[in-house]
Amino acid sequence: QVQLVESGGGLVQPGGSLRLSCAASGNIFSINTMGWYRQASGKQRELVAAITDGGSTNYTDSVKGRFTISRDLTKKTVYLQMNSLKPEDTAVYYCNADGVRRRLSYILDKDGYWGQGTQVTVSS
Repeated sequence: QVQLVESGGGLVQPGGSLRLSCAASGNIFSINTMGWYRQASGKQRELVAAITDGGSTNYTDSVKGRFTISRDLTKKTVYLQMNSLKPEDTAVYYCNADGVRRRLSYILDKDGYWGQGTQVTVSS
């Protein structure tokens, strides 16, 4: 199976920084896209940023210029560097892996995978 384990959340003051990490493990040959979503209390889950195995990135408008997504293909890990954090960034952040190709069989999984979520709270 495939597991995604997130780390790096916490409490930070407005203007501060946090770095989230998400490591994928299991029967994985490659992952096409890894990304971060967030869900604030009472709101729908939304895409924050995503990165393909080719290095193409996509950000939601509200985080452009403040957040940076990156990944280490060999470690199957994706990072989210969050700077200039605002109270409205407060949410549970979820890691996602899409386009997972299995080792040995090279079968491409139809569905994506999610991490368990990590809480980010921006407050003074």
